[in-house]
Amino acid sequence: MNFKALILSTALASLAPWVAMAATDLSSGAAVTPAGYTDAEVKKIDPEQGKITLKHGPIENLGMPSMTMVFRADPEILANVKVGDSVRFKADKVDGAIKLTQLLSR
Repeated sequence: MNFKALILSTALASLAPWVAMAATDLSSGAAVTPAGYTDAEVKKIDPEQGKITLKHGPIENLGMPSMTMVFRADPEILANVKVGDSVRFKADKVDGAIKLTQLLSR
C-alpha cells in the first residue's frame, strides 16, 4: 500500500464512528444507535462527586437491562451535558467499577 492510500484509509477509518452516528434506518426514518453505544436521558449530574445519573437502555457489553443508575465519569465528560439531555454513551468496568467512558449528545 502506498503512503497516500495509507493516509486516506486511516482518515476514513477515523470517520467511521461519526458516520455511524448520523445513520438512519431509511425504512422507518428512526435514528440508528452506533454499535457499542446505549441511548439514555440525563437525570442528574453531580460534578463535584464525578457522578451522572442516566435512565438508559440495555448496556450490551455489561449484560445490563434498561434502568436508571448512577455512573462515575471524568469531569470533562460531565461538563458538556445538562439534566434532560438525550445522550448516547459507552460504559465499561474500570478498576472493578462501572464507569462512563464516552458520552455523545444526540
